Amino acid sequence: MNDVNDGISPCCLTVAGSDSGGNAGVQADLRAFHAYGLHGCTVFAALTAQNPREVTAIHAVPPDFVAAQLDAVLGVYSIRAMKTGMLADPGAIAVIADRLARHSEIAKVIDPVMIATSGARLVPEETTKAIVGRLLPLATLMTPNLPEAEALVGEGGGAASADDLRAASADRARVLAERLHMRYGCAVLVKGGHGAGASAVDVLCTGRGDFSEFSLPWVENPVSTHGTGCSLAAALAAELALGRSVKDAVRGAKAYVHDAIAGSYLVGPGCGVLGFAPRRGD
Repeated sequence: MNDVNDGISPCCLTVAGSDSGGNAGVQADLRAFHAYGLHGCTVFAALTAQNPREVTAIHAVPPDFVAAQLDAVLGVYSIRAMKTGMLADPGAIAVIADRLARHSEIAKVIDPVMIATSGARLVPEETTKAIVGRLLPLATLMTPNLPEAEALVGEGGGAASADDLRAASADRARVLAERLHMRYGCAVLVKGGHGAGASAVDVLCTGRGDFSEFSLPWVENPVSTHGTGCSLAAALAAELALGRSVKDAVRGAKAYVHDAIAGSYLVGPGCGVLGFAPRRGD
């Protein structure tokens, strides 16, 4: 595969849904790739009508067109890393998995968007099964929140209450991360945005008993946090595309999201967006 030493710069790929407000989804991913100085390729799995307050309509992209988009970019662009976002159609997940399985050279950040931190289920059970059976076995790094991690190991079913989430400890995240690592063979980052302490603590497992904790203080009274999950996964892909280790990628991606939240600003009455947080791309 050609690389930057041949005068070809690395690229990143996002496979996700759109956000008509430009806060989350593919738009947030491209913003993150651009912040790292990387070219971004896109595969739209869904189109949404949304703003920071609500999603009013979703139009699923047919699986054959998802496949056509993947075929147009894979093997043509120097894609070093990719990430997935919210995927709702099992047929689309199948074609995504089929294509990605042919490209072992691409680092794959799989964000299993299934359950909100409130415990609310975001996708049907059939979709969850497709994510678990087809996508997670391909992951280089998976990034569940705590309810998703509980559901993936078959404990709690993702229906944790808000009080349970606030009481969740890093020790519990360690247990879940290690079990998921042993099951899928990839690095696992259990996101700590549900916590109630002075900082957001994420737990990374890269092997049996091999844990790292990453903590940054909460941004007080941010204008916006919409799109942070998408932005984190995209920043992780960008870090990996630049050749960084998983641990360094998590450290850098968390800093990127923290700075984006700190720099969030209003673009309409009560409507905020994440700030642009440029990184060094070398």
